[in-house]
Amino acid sequence: MAAATHDVSLWALFMQAGFVVKLVMLGLLAASVWTWAIIIDKFMSYSRARRQFDQFEQVFWSGQSLEELYRTLAERSNTGLAAMFVAAMREWKKSFERGARSPIGLQMRIDRAMDVTLARESEGLEARLTSLATIGSAAPFVGLFGTVVGIMTSFQAIAGSKSTNLAVVAPGIAEALLATAIGLVAAIPAVIAYNKFSGEAGKLTARMEGFADEFSAILSRQIDEKLQPRQAAQ
Repeated sequence: MAAATHDVSLWALFMQAGFVVKLVMLGLLAASVWTWAIIIDKFMSYSRARRQFDQFEQVFWSGQSLEELYRTLAERSNTGLAAMFVAAMREWKKSFERGARSPIGLQMRIDRAMDVTLARESEGLEARLTSLATIGSAAPFVGLFGTVVGIMTSFQAIAGSKSTNLAVVAPGIAEALLATAIGLVAAIPAVIAYNKFSGEAGKLTARMEGFADEFSAILSRQIDEKLQPRQAAQ
C-alpha cells in the first residue's frame, strides 16, 4: 500500500497548523505589513524633509530679507527649518511690538521658541520608530513561541499515532518552523529600517540644531543693533 502523501506547500502548512500557531502567524504577518508601511512612509517623509531643508536653506542664505521671508512663510503650514524660523521671527516681532528692552530676555525667549519647535519637529521625525524597534526585537520570540507550540502538538500527535515515521513527523515540524520563519521575515526588515531611520532622524535633527544656533547668532546681532540705540537714548 502506498504511503500517504502530505501537502507541504506554505498555504497547506498554514491551514494544517493549530489555532495558536495560526494566530501567531497571522499576528506576525500583520506586523510585517505594518513594518513595510512604516518603512515606505518614513522613506518618503525623510526624502521630503531633506528636500524642504535644502530649499529653505537656499532661500535663507540667498540674501533675501528676514522680514520678507517671514511674510512669505507666516501664513503657511511649515515644518523643519521653516517652522523654527517662523517661530523665532514671530517671537522677535511680538517682543518688539511690546517694547522689548532687555536683550538677554529677548534672546532667551527666541531661543526657547526655537527649542520648543525643535523638540516638536524631532518628535515627528522619530514617530513610529519605536514600533520598528518593538517588532524587530519581539517578532523572533513570538515566532519561536509558535514553533514551540507547534512542535509540542506534533509530539502529541506522534504519541497518539504511536508512529515515528518521518512522513508523520515532518508536516507538523514544518508547520512549527514556518512560524519562526515568518517571525524573522517581520523582524529583519524592522531592525534594518530602525537603524537606518534612526540615523536619518539624527542627521535631520542635527541640521535643525545647527540652523538654530546660526539663526540665534544672527538675531543676537540684530537685537544689539536695535536695542543699543534705544538704550543710549534713554
